[in-house]
Formats: sequence, C-alpha cells, structure tokens
Amino acid sequence: MTTATLNQSGVRVSALRRRALKTRASTVLGVIFLAFMLFPIYWMVNASLQPSGNTLSADFFPWNPSFAGYEKAIADQGKNLLTSLVIALGTVVVTLAIAAPAAYALAQFKFRWISWALLAILIAQMIPGVVIANALYAAYNNLGLLNTIPGLVLADASHAIPFAILIMRASMMSIPASIIEAARVDGAGQVRAFVSIAMPIAKNALITAGLFAFLFAWSDFLFALTLTTTDEIRPVTLGIYQYLGTQVSNWSAVMATAVLSSLPAIVLLVVAQKYIAAGATGGAVK
Repeated sequence: MTTATLNQSGVRVSALRRRALKTRASTVLGVIFLAFMLFPIYWMVNASLQPSGNTLSADFFPWNPSFAGYEKAIADQGKNLLTSLVIALGTVVVTLAIAAPAAYALAQFKFRWISWALLAILIAQMIPGVVIANALYAAYNNLGLLNTIPGLVLADASHAIPFAILIMRASMMSIPASIIEAARVDGAGQVRAFVSIAMPIAKNALITAGLFAFLFAWSDFLFALTLTTTDEIRPVTLGIYQYLGTQVSNWSAVMATAVLSSLPAIVLLVVAQKYIAAGATGGAVK
C-alpha cells in the first residue's frame, strides 16, 4: 500500500469521525431541547399524581402515586369533557360540510371572482376572535342560541372554516384536470365528480382540516366564555378556568383535568400524523 493510499484512508477516517461527532452532538442537543420543551407536560402529569396536591412541595417523581385527583376531576369535569367532545365533533362535521365543497369550487372552477373570494377568506381568517365573539353574542341573544351546543358549534366552525378551505383548496388544485374530465365524460356530474373523485384524492387534506377544526373547537376558550352565561353548557376549557378558583389547594385535581383534556389532542395527532405528512395526490394518476 502506497503512502498516498494511506493518506487518503486517514483522511476518510478523520472525516467519518468528525461526521460521527457532529451527529452525536446534534443528537445530544436535540434530546436536551426536547426534554426542556416536554418538561412542563411531565410536571403536569407528575403533579396530577401527587397525594398532597401541592405542586410546590411535590417530588420530582411520584414515588407514591395517587389517583384521587383523577377521581375528583372525572367527578367534577366529566360532563364538561363530554360537552367539549360533542362540540368539537359537531364543529368538524359543519366545517368539512361547508369547506370541502367550497374548496373544490375555488380549485376547479375558473371564474374571475375567485381571487376576490380568496381575499375575503384570508381577511376572515385574520379577524380577531374577540371581534367575532362580541358580534355573535348580540346575534345569539336575539336568536336564542346563547348557552347552547349548536351555538358554540357554529361559532367554532366560523373560526375553522376559512383555514380548512385554504388547506383543502391547495390540495384540490393539484388534482389533474384529466381525472375530473374523464369522470365528466363518463357521465358524472359535478357533485358525483366531487364525491367520487376529488374527495378520495384529497383525503389527507380532508383529515388535516378536520383535525385542526377539532383542535380549534377543543381548545376554544373565548367563544365558550362569551357565549355561555350559565353552568348548563360548559366546555372543559371554561371548566378548568372556573376550577382554579375553587381548587387552589388541590392542584392534583386541576392538573388531572388538564391531563385528561390533553389526551384527545395527543391521540388524534399521533393517529393522524401519517395522513398529514402524506402527499395529497400520491398515486392518483397511476
């Protein structure tokens, strides 16, 4: 083996070592940042399992976990969790029922007013929620929709629909026109082409829009605070807010409620992440 060959091998080994060190350093930094970001979640779970319920004197690890906080949280906030679930699911249905056809029309039809419609949707997306909440309160007071689940569903859907239209339109614009034209040649109308062709191809965007609509409604606090004036209809976000005033000495119940309210969002994100990451038109023209 010549000297040049040995030198080249040494350079390659050094480069591989440097690359390995950079990879290890990046991994360590990533783990540190991830631990720093997830620590509040860990402390929330830890505090919910503390027997004393005091977060200031809680141990770093729940050596003697107690589920009394969860028992009290389910007893006090179980109805509110169910209310939030019904509102969130209703918001998803209303949002997709309106946003999906609108996105298809804005993507496939060629009219001059479409650009103005998109501008109006963007403006609607940027309107502060407090402005919409105040306007809805006056309208709901006249229509009798205050303190009702349909009222909260419509309010949350008004916040989710513009975002869902923008998400699904971007996906439906990538649908090859030849597929829609082939369906029309075979005798399918616009509704049939939308249901049988566009919706299956845009499934990933549909799931993404539905997921965000659910999260918007599940985490809503402003509409719940503004449009409910009694205890009959109380989402869990408002329940936690009012819970703090009566349970300041029992933080395990408060943290247990926070953990329970976080579970649906975590489960949905884990289940739907492959659909969000997948391409909307993958394999459509094969």
